[in-house]
Amino acid sequence: MDRRTFLATTLTAGTAASITSTTAAAQEGKTIRIVGVSCSPRKGKTTAAGLRVCLDAAKAVNPAIATELIELAGSNLGIFDPADPKATQGGFANLIPVLSHPDVAAIVIGTPVYFGNMTSLCKAFLDHCMAFRQQSFALSGKVGGIVAVGAGRNGGQELTIQTVHAALLCQEMIIVGDGRPTGHFGATLINTNDDISQDEFGISTAKNLGRRIAEVALKLTIGTT
Repeated sequence: MDRRTFLATTLTAGTAASITSTTAAAQEGKTIRIVGVSCSPRKGKTTAAGLRVCLDAAKAVNPAIATELIELAGSNLGIFDPADPKATQGGFANLIPVLSHPDVAAIVIGTPVYFGNMTSLCKAFLDHCMAFRQQSFALSGKVGGIVAVGAGRNGGQELTIQTVHAALLCQEMIIVGDGRPTGHFGATLINTNDDISQDEFGISTAKNLGRRIAEVALKLTIGTT
């Protein structure tokens, strides 16, 4: 199967899977929020672009879904100190009410791949998420997915995704990967000269992840599939 056929099949499968949930959610009149968090130190670059692809695909599943992209570039989270967590929160305190809000059904974390793993900014963000565990596991039951952007097809994206998964599992989140037909750990994209647009396969994984996150969030929140 060539890439054109592959992408056409992906879009067809996503459309068919969302028909039932679209009708039911519209009847319920509920809004489901899905938030993307870009942990790239560079604002508006390929990690943000990959998250937008993912969020757009999630939004397309159902009119009840609203999306938001938060970029951590330029923030000063600092190193998490469990002995004095508030002293090192930086801008993280502003994220606590946003991400823990009951309307937020899913969180998608995006990170570039540095030396085969997440960025230091992503690690700082995940460490500061200790605040949610201290709030009676405020992220428990929310759907989680990961977008990873590397310099090559085998640039460490899958390992990066799995290490972020491990942190989200500690929050009692419900982890999903990209949906069929790619159906693996999450969105794996290639950055070529600050551009992901030519990475057809990577874009398909981001779309599949967004669709899958939306499907699971709808099922958990509204009881549709």
